[in-house]
Amino acid sequence: MIFREWIAALPKVELHLHLEGAIPYDALWRLVEKYGGDEELPSVEALRGRLEYRDFPHFIETWIWKNQFIREYDDFEMIAEAVAADLAQQNVCYAEAFYSPRDFAKTGLTLSEITRAMRRGLDKVAEIEVALVADLIRDFGPDSAAQALDELREVRDQGVIGIGIGGSEQDFPPEPFAAVYDRARCFGFRTNAHAGEAAGPASVWGAIRTLQVDRIGHGTRAVEDAELLDYLSETGTPIELCPISNVCTGVIQSIGEHPIGEYLRRGLTVCINTDDPKMFHNTLVDEFDQLRTHHDVTTEQTKALLESAIESSWMAADAKIARLSQLRTHEMWNVEPT
Repeated sequence: MIFREWIAALPKVELHLHLEGAIPYDALWRLVEKYGGDEELPSVEALRGRLEYRDFPHFIETWIWKNQFIREYDDFEMIAEAVAADLAQQNVCYAEAFYSPRDFAKTGLTLSEITRAMRRGLDKVAEIEVALVADLIRDFGPDSAAQALDELREVRDQGVIGIGIGGSEQDFPPEPFAAVYDRARCFGFRTNAHAGEAAGPASVWGAIRTLQVDRIGHGTRAVEDAELLDYLSETGTPIELCPISNVCTGVIQSIGEHPIGEYLRRGLTVCINTDDPKMFHNTLVDEFDQLRTHHDVTTEQTKALLESAIESSWMAADAKIARLSQLRTHEMWNVEPT
C-alpha cells in the first residue's frame, strides 16, 4: 500500500484548524453567488485561484476579503456543516477548531448566536467530533478580547473549550493579553496562542511566560533560539505545526526548510495540522506526504505524530484513551506503507 493511501485510511485528529479557512470551495462559492462577487470571480475555479498570497500580511488581507461573504447566522451553520463533512470524508475523527466571531462584530452579528449557528452545523455530521476554540484576534486589542471572553462564558455549553489569539502576530505581541488569559483559565478555558509564525522567538517566549499557554500554534521560528528549543523539549509544551501553511504565507521558503526535522531530533512535542486547508489547498494527507518526501519522516515517526495529536488534545483522559485505541487497533495501523 502506498503511503498516501495508508495515511488517508487512518483516523486522524487535528488541533490547528480555522473553520473559516476550511470552507469547501463549492460552499464558499454559494456565498459569493448569494451576496455578489466581482468581475474577477466568474467561477469557483477563479475563486480558488484568488486564494494565493505574496506574504503573511497579504494572507490576512485575503482572509478579511473572504469573510465579507459570511453575513448571516444561516451562513455560519452552512459552512460549519460543510467543513465537518469535508473533514469526516478525510477520516478526521476529531478536531479542535478555531472560529473567529469577533471578525463579524461590525455586521451586527453576536458572538453567542454565531457560536450556536456553528454548533448546529457541526452537529449535523455525526462522523466527526468538533470542539470549538475561539480566536479572540490580537488585532482588535485586549479590551475587545476581554469582552469576547465574557460573552464566551454564555456559550460554553456549545462545545467551546478554549481560546487563542491569531491575526497579525508581527504587529501585536502577546503580552498585553495576559489578564485576558488569566481570566480565561479562571473560567475553565484551555489556552493557545499563535506564536513563532509571523514573528520570532520573542513571541513564543511571550506566549509561554506571560500568557502561560497550554499549546503553541505554529512555533516555526522557535528554531531560531536554541534556549527556547531546550525549554520546549524539557517541558513538553505541545506545538501545533502547520508546514504547508508556512510555505504558502512565506514564513519559510519550502517544506524542506521547515524545522520539523530539528524538532523531532530534539524530542519536542509536536503534531501536524493544516491551518486553513481550503485557503492553502492542502489536507492532512498532503502534510504527512510532504514530510515523508522532504524530511524522510518514517512510518514509526508518522505514527508517533498521529498519537501526539491525540495526547496533546484537550479531550478528557478517558476520551484520549478511546481515541488512541481506535487508532492503534485500526486495520491499517500495522501495515508498512511504501
